Amino acid sequence: MQRVNISAVSEFVFVGLSDAPEIRLLLFVLFLLIYLATMAGNITLLVAISTDSHLHSPMYFFLGNLSLLDLLCPTITVPKMLGALLLEHKEISFSGCLFQHFSLIAVVGTEIFLLAVMAYDRYVAVCHPLRYPSIVSTKLCAQLALGTWATGLLNSLLHTSLVFTLSFCGPNRIQQYYCDFPPVLALSCSSTHSTELVIVVVAGVLGSGACVVTVASYICILLEILARKAPGMWHKAFSTCGSHLAVVCLFYGTTICTYVRPSSTYSPHRDRVVSMLYGMLTPFLNPIIYSLRNKEVKCALKRVISQM
Repeated sequence: MQRVNISAVSEFVFVGLSDAPEIRLLLFVLFLLIYLATMAGNITLLVAISTDSHLHSPMYFFLGNLSLLDLLCPTITVPKMLGALLLEHKEISFSGCLFQHFSLIAVVGTEIFLLAVMAYDRYVAVCHPLRYPSIVSTKLCAQLALGTWATGLLNSLLHTSLVFTLSFCGPNRIQQYYCDFPPVLALSCSSTHSTELVIVVVAGVLGSGACVVTVASYICILLEILARKAPGMWHKAFSTCGSHLAVVCLFYGTTICTYVRPSSTYSPHRDRVVSMLYGMLTPFLNPIIYSLRNKEVKCALKRVISQM
């Protein structure tokens, strides 16, 4: 039987990070500075990649996509959170919550698949350097990038349709500062067992597949380094893969802290803090990691800044 949304809830209300005015003002200034720094870092990195001919390669093409995702992720949630801290405007319409949920899941899913693609790119660069231009061609790069975005959007469409076709007819206070699916599901007055099961299975299959590709790529890189035993091979491989490996560890570490935990450990207050690790910390640190670990990026950024 097709489920129809018979929701009696027209809007949701976010639970604030703090009720003390002085704490809210302090948090507003802190998060605003982090958000502006995130925007500036990722936009500068995008400008450098698009304008500097030295960065017109598959690795930096994928890095540009990552920077775009890091621009979108905090923009989906942070402005609303800043408004709640400064103006105490904590309400969001039902359609607004749906759009925010869809956008955030799409960005998160796309980034998971993009990191797997970037790991495969580094595997080819280290293990098959002579065949790299022919394997990772411009056409393949475009297909892989399009595939990651399409898969992320389709995955988000499935998640959002499952969650927001449920009935919401009771409490409307979301125990979070954005429309994340666990606290939204908790407000439904429908049975959520089948919805949760489908979400877990789909997310598990897609997420595990991307994780396997990422881990397998780095295992192959490690085995290749051990097999060659060439002087300077470790340094060369680390300079090639170090930045991406750091971003992968940061992404999966914050995501696991946010979502992959026993339900008995969930706490609304702690979860709001933990979710900021992914929503704000990762997009803020990614451009810094690539800038500090990559000489080509540092040189390109210097040229962009000098031109500005």
